[in-house]
Amino acid sequence: MAVPRLIVITDWRLPGERLSSALARALEAGPEVAVQHRHPEATGRQFLEEARLLAGLCAARGNPLFINGRLDVALLVGAHLHLPAHGPTPEDVRPHLPTGRLVSVAVHDEAEARAARGADLALVSPVFSPGSKPGDTRATLGPEGFAALAAVLPCPALALGGITPERARAVRGAAGFAVISSVLEAEDPAAAARTLLAACPAQAMLRLP
Repeated sequence: MAVPRLIVITDWRLPGERLSSALARALEAGPEVAVQHRHPEATGRQFLEEARLLAGLCAARGNPLFINGRLDVALLVGAHLHLPAHGPTPEDVRPHLPTGRLVSVAVHDEAEARAARGADLALVSPVFSPGSKPGDTRATLGPEGFAALAAVLPCPALALGGITPERARAVRGAAGFAVISSVLEAEDPAAAARTLLAACPAQAMLRLP
């Protein structure tokens, strides 16, 4: 199972048809592109229905799908799982996941990086000010802070937060990138995804046992 080099996180503030179209275009960049289903405002039923739509979209193209924070939904749609900070740990959920499912974790500081035991990959943020969260007042890590956390992590680190193709080239040591607006709001999502993949050397992608 290969760790994806680009994860496109959903933004359900976009009209559904526009979001689906942008994701479909982004997945044209190849199997190294994954989708993460995140929709904290959704009801449980709505979140599951959206997950099923995304699972169909990803399965048709052979791309991975991660479900944010919901082990039950990940199991129902046959997806991988992303764990937010301060919740269940990879060691908590691993016994409940079928063989071959990936677990990603959110990491914002050194304590969370050291607690990422058992994760297959980590989304480290915010590297830069998030374009999808203009009111976010958190201090950014910058390329240096990202590199410091990546060095502590026991798994590959993907850079998240304000990642554009131009900024991506300044982030050293990343196994890939996680993005929202730079792909979903791009005029050509497929081209944006390919540009981000090109900013991360292919040899940075690790293959898991």
